[in-house]
Amino acid sequence: MQSLKSVLDGAAGEGIISAGQAGALLPYMEARGVFLREPPEADAVDIAGRAEARAIAPVEDTEAPRFVRGFHDVLITIGVAIVMAGVLGIGSVLAALPVIVILAEILVKRQRLALPAVLLTVLYVYCIFVAVMLAYDAYLDGQADPYLRFLLVVLPLAVLLPPFYWRYRIPLSLSLWFLSLAAVALGAVFLALTRLAGSADFIADRPMISAAIFLAAALSLYAVAMSYDLSDRFRVSRRSDIAFWLHLVTAPALLYSTLAFVFLGDLANNTLFSGSKGLPEALAVVAVVVVLMGIGLVIDRRAFVTSGLLSLGLATASLFKHMEAPPQSYVFLTLLIVGLVVLTIGIGWPHFRRWAMAPLPIPLRERLPPLR
Repeated sequence: MQSLKSVLDGAAGEGIISAGQAGALLPYMEARGVFLREPPEADAVDIAGRAEARAIAPVEDTEAPRFVRGFHDVLITIGVAIVMAGVLGIGSVLAALPVIVILAEILVKRQRLALPAVLLTVLYVYCIFVAVMLAYDAYLDGQADPYLRFLLVVLPLAVLLPPFYWRYRIPLSLSLWFLSLAAVALGAVFLALTRLAGSADFIADRPMISAAIFLAAALSLYAVAMSYDLSDRFRVSRRSDIAFWLHLVTAPALLYSTLAFVFLGDLANNTLFSGSKGLPEALAVVAVVVVLMGIGLVIDRRAFVTSGLLSLGLATASLFKHMEAPPQSYVFLTLLIVGLVVLTIGIGWPHFRRWAMAPLPIPLRERLPPLR
């Protein structure tokens, strides 16, 4: 027997309704007692067997990506990638933009294919970025203020992404728009502070204030992501997909903006996290990564775990190096430890999440995704 969700997903896959409408209909119909019933001819033994199968089956993963619905999507995406590679090779990014729009009209607006929509969004952003960079290299003085150049590069993305999202309703495009807004805000703030302070490089001259600004921007993105997450607790609508993409950006932004306070000297020298680190810095990295992993467990987002793997590996290698272990051993020991951490958290995710949520007050737990 198909579940109500699988029927709605099937209707969305065939283009009868949109994925957003399917996600919105599911809680609406369930709240009103609309369920798929067993056929009348089903006997008691069959019903009991199905009930037992449902009891032992795992609960659906609330973070399952909905941008891959089948091999049809994969095949079309491969075709889009090949076509766009040819267009970019023969023509230019300006010639590629109309092709992206045409493909989006066919594959996204009409056929509602999710995975090609992701690729077309990435290509749309890439073409805008390259076109802007080429234009600025041709018309902008190479000695211009780097903060001004950064601001002028990200500003077109903040302007051109909203109509793309309005037309095609791709969650990734809205998430990238929020990211571009944060980048514009950072560029404007650092440009203003540089001019006010009369400093050639505000980040290098005032690393503490700069780290605080980066952290504020990361926290703002995190607040936006959580607003979408908390508004769709069961993760059945487009809002959950928007939060998914936002968390992929927010998690590393939170990690490295927090670690910027630990490595202020490297931030001032524009060599963040480079060089040999001592024991206190390595332990600080481990502590920050563990805290972010705890946040990921509570909100049921694995992006907060994966974002810290590189830093965890570097910190572990630094600890072994501090212990004067030979290079041929601590490299593989680092890989072994990080791999075991990934496997342990991945396999025991439901149990770890249950432990992480146990101390939380009940009203907060009721707003978070349910335990599995």
